[in-house]
Amino acid sequence: MPHDDDRLNDLLEVLSSLGTEASTTERGDLDLLGTDELVRRMNAGDQRVAEAVAERASEISTAVDGITARFRRGGRLIYIGAGTAGRIGVLDASECPPTFGTDPSMVVGLIAGGETAIRAAVENAEDDEDAAGASLRDLALTADDTVVGISASGRTPYVVGGLSFARSAGALTVAIASNAESEIGAVADIAIEVVTGPEFISGSTRLKSGTAQKLVVNMLTTLSMIKLGKTYHGVMVDLLATNEKLHARSVRTVVEITGCSVADAASALAEAGGSVKLAILMITTGADAEAAATALREADGILRVAIVALGSDSRD
Repeated sequence: MPHDDDRLNDLLEVLSSLGTEASTTERGDLDLLGTDELVRRMNAGDQRVAEAVAERASEISTAVDGITARFRRGGRLIYIGAGTAGRIGVLDASECPPTFGTDPSMVVGLIAGGETAIRAAVENAEDDEDAAGASLRDLALTADDTVVGISASGRTPYVVGGLSFARSAGALTVAIASNAESEIGAVADIAIEVVTGPEFISGSTRLKSGTAQKLVVNMLTTLSMIKLGKTYHGVMVDLLATNEKLHARSVRTVVEITGCSVADAASALAEAGGSVKLAILMITTGADAEAAATALREADGILRVAIVALGSDSRD
């Protein structure tokens, strides 16, 4: 994409100020090192990522509570990003239905350049400041939704524009960036700025920045789903048995939670229409499928509450 001299100089100045674009003298000899030393150095740098995420625990907690509250109102979580950041949002969204039994519309991933960009670079897509807003408009964004913008640099126009549109629509906005005082952080209601420092290869933000982004989105969905009752005793109880492995996991989960036999677990799952949560409730309380389903609905899908309503939790 052509730039006039002033714009190019401005962009170069911005990039030089970003920690994710910085170089360090210790990496000047990487091409001369043996593989063992390369592994050691890269792994040593990666140790910083979890520490940097931990430093943003308060902001992440605030975001989880905000997302959970909106989920309870029927709202959605929508990720927006470009390149690696966009793919991470799409990945997290795509994993929620099989893991937590959610409708695919509950967590959505939007990437600059559309579906093609999931597997291949789409030139200049990230520079379109209006594209994300247009996609959010097509999704009929409401104030009950949460939009999470992901950008390592913190200045991607696609993400800046999308968060600005989302905020104007009254949605909760969250920014995940790898640089402090980011543009997307300034636009969003909650700024999660995980400063991971220079990349192992300068500017390759699929590395530490991408890892940090993955850790954060893992927490946003996993912890909000826990608060919604999608797990019980740290086990997935709303997973969908869409293949042989997941069916076996469903049986194993029922056995683990209730202590019943494999045969009883399989029988309960069949009677419960494959619902792990319902099968556990039936075995734990002795209720039939209809009574257990009613109790779950009245408990807003929270198994622990339904167990208390129908009987006692023998594991507590």
